[in-house]
Amino acid sequence: MQSYEKLKELREDSNCTQSDIARLLNVSQQYYSLCERGIRKLFTHHFITLARYYNVSLDYLAGLVDTPRKLY
Repeated sequence: MQSYEKLKELREDSNCTQSDIARLLNVSQQYYSLCERGIRKLFTHHFITLARYYNVSLDYLAGLVDTPRKLY
């Protein structure tokens, strides 16, 4: 699974909207929508914020492993 697909899956599993996550990352909903579709890329600091928010490791978000590891 690609990292952008994981972004959408994690968001939906958390019952969040794209607007909710966009606010968390301080980006527009439109920009975040493009990220979830793999058209735009998120910055590293956004991935760190999302890893903390979803309590998953960065290697999972990056698509290096298929099983999410908890941070804490």
